[in-house]
Amino acid sequence: MVAKVKPAGGAADPPLLADKQFDQPSVFTADGLLREARRQKQLPASRVPAVCVLDPDGDMVRQLSASGRARLDPDWACYHTQLYRLHEGGIEFGLVGCAVGAPFAVLVAEQLFAAGCRLLISITSAGQLVAMGQPPYFILIDKALRDEGTSYHYAPPARFSHAALGLLEALDGAFAAMAVPVHRGGTWTTDAPFRETAAAIEARKAEGLLAVEMEAAALYALAAATGHRIVCLAFVTNQMAQVASDFEKGEADGSVAALAVIRAIAGRLSPGDGDAGRH
Repeated sequence: MVAKVKPAGGAADPPLLADKQFDQPSVFTADGLLREARRQKQLPASRVPAVCVLDPDGDMVRQLSASGRARLDPDWACYHTQLYRLHEGGIEFGLVGCAVGAPFAVLVAEQLFAAGCRLLISITSAGQLVAMGQPPYFILIDKALRDEGTSYHYAPPARFSHAALGLLEALDGAFAAMAVPVHRGGTWTTDAPFRETAAAIEARKAEGLLAVEMEAAALYALAAATGHRIVCLAFVTNQMAQVASDFEKGEADGSVAALAVIRAIAGRLSPGDGDAGRH
């Protein structure tokens, strides 16, 4: 039997839920961090492209940089990541790879917005819950279960984080011509992928959640708190290693299909359009 541990100091709430003031600004800011990083690295105060992409698996970044289509931005001052620039379909994109998990994704997202990003697209590999077909396929995430920690620093406790309604409406019909299907639905965001127990998985399936991933709930909480424009997609590539030949993404490790989806989104959501605040 596991003993119950009381919160330290007699507090009624666990630290994750205690002492939060959601209407108060942070003392430590992305602007301040970038300012000092630029000073230390002797970099100019450059701006990132208006449309940026988080590529947690890093497949797009690796494929596009290896082919010479994406080039490293030497002025990106982030301590933890590299940013690549890609011109595609008349739009310049900023690509950041391998920002895996809610805390890391939001850490990078805050800095991207501070440096000039106006639309952020996240495409993350995800495990299948309710089958929408044979993987791989995409899910345009309209809500994400908040089974992680980062979102609770941006928004009061609630079961889900939601995408901005105006952005979802603007994307209606945008993926009709995609070679890889794009569905719309809810996902389960977790901080602990190796604690996806059979009971937890069945409970999430019973809620009708389509996939499990690691970033969307936190990114949507950031968007709701700040008004930043964020669109999250789950790239369902696996059945959590429960079948043979799992985690196959398709051509060029899925980068061809992912880039097609990104182009479709950017074509509909040119920076400044839509309503990031409507939920």
